[in-house]
Amino acid sequence: MLFLYCVLLFCCLVMLVAGIVEQRRHYANLVQIPNRVLVNGIRGKSSITRLCAGALRGGGLLTVAKTTGTAARFIHPDATEEPVYRKFGIANVVEQIGIVRRAAAYRPHVLVMECMAVMPALQEINQSKLIQSTIGVLCNVREDHVAEMGPTLDDIARSLSRSMPHGGICVTAEKERFHVLQEEADARNCTLVYADPDTVSDEELRGFSWFTFKENVAIALTVAKLLGVDRETALQGMYDAPPDPGVLSVERYEAPGGKRVRFANVFAANDPESTLMNINQLLDLGAVDRPLNVVINCRPDRVERNGQMGQIIPDLMPDKVFVIGHPAKSAIDAIPSEWRARAVDLGGDQRDGEEFMNELLGHLGASSSLVAIGNIHGQGEVLLEHLAELPGFEEEEPGETTAVHEPAASGQDASPQPLYAAHLDPYADLTAAQEARFAPPPVPRQYAHPQQHQAGPAPQGQPPYPQQPWPEQAWPPHPNAPHPNPQWQSPGEPR
Repeated sequence: MLFLYCVLLFCCLVMLVAGIVEQRRHYANLVQIPNRVLVNGIRGKSSITRLCAGALRGGGLLTVAKTTGTAARFIHPDATEEPVYRKFGIANVVEQIGIVRRAAAYRPHVLVMECMAVMPALQEINQSKLIQSTIGVLCNVREDHVAEMGPTLDDIARSLSRSMPHGGICVTAEKERFHVLQEEADARNCTLVYADPDTVSDEELRGFSWFTFKENVAIALTVAKLLGVDRETALQGMYDAPPDPGVLSVERYEAPGGKRVRFANVFAANDPESTLMNINQLLDLGAVDRPLNVVINCRPDRVERNGQMGQIIPDLMPDKVFVIGHPAKSAIDAIPSEWRARAVDLGGDQRDGEEFMNELLGHLGASSSLVAIGNIHGQGEVLLEHLAELPGFEEEEPGETTAVHEPAASGQDASPQPLYAAHLDPYADLTAAQEARFAPPPVPRQYAHPQQHQAGPAPQGQPPYPQQPWPEQAWPPHPNAPHPNPQWQSPGEPR
């Protein structure tokens, strides 16, 4: 027995020494990266991570990024990317250690990381032990992951606040729960900066080849300003950045019988507020129009969310509501009674995909729009697979508004510029129809030497915080260094 105890003690000692060595190496890698941005929130983290990385690359900063959302990607300084390898396909926050090690090998100016933790305790560990961000981003507070973060929006806001850097800066576009975030920021000696979406013009938003929100762009512009990149340069860098595979996009398909369908995949926005925001933006921009039809995909492990999708049907005012997946009853029963007659149950998750697709397309008119909401897994993936096999159409229809017409200079062609471009995951198993729509990768950009980079002028418009100059150097040099300008301005009512 004594021998076994000695073996156990020796093994524990070896593990302790190995853990200490790994921790010291990890902290040494963090020191090699002077600016670390950690992006947290409920919706749009992956898009904001890519926007921030693009804005900083555009400003000549050597930037490495990593996303976690629809498809986990490691983004190199030249904007090329590769999938993040995960043993057995299981995500674990420990993978951040390897990401930091790979990023440190580039000796970058900035590392932009998407927070991959959901449990509040893991979010705090991700910040305090793994990333030690100098600038935090808390994009928004929405009703999701209530089992892990709490039943109310205030609870979710406080849980997300655990990723705020102590003694650093946190950027947010959240307005309704700003007072809660401010209380949490004060407790951590963190400066909370409000990124006002109203400072982003419609004209600036049209420069993107995919759909994004003003809140996301405002956050990226604020982060870029903090690191000395001027507004115009940051915007151009964002325009050039490749979008996330799960980015909101609209595809055009020609169904049997000559029917033309505009299809919007809104599965990624799987909470009610984000779903409504996405669809309303598509309607405002003319990317989809009426008659509008909605597909709700149900999952047995997301019964509450199925019901939430049914409850927002009156706000969408669709002609038809197609319900796929299981249990369909959880979504149909949640639809208000005056709208329930428009619901079409397509037979649950046991029905053949081709069969329910033929029935769905048969209900559509000669020209209509179709938006998919809820959860993508299960019958949602079958829906996307069958739609991708349909031929596309590109010619404009009379009265079509999905292109932006800009006044042409003298001697230039005044042909309309598309408002968006289709984007697909380059690492997914794609059909021939999807491959034909895949956009080529962006041209690699050149990066300035650290000593050659100069801070640019302040962004145009009225900023949401006092106009005092930020430090000349990339702030802050250390995660625990005090911020030289701790003032802030609340976007809401005074507390």
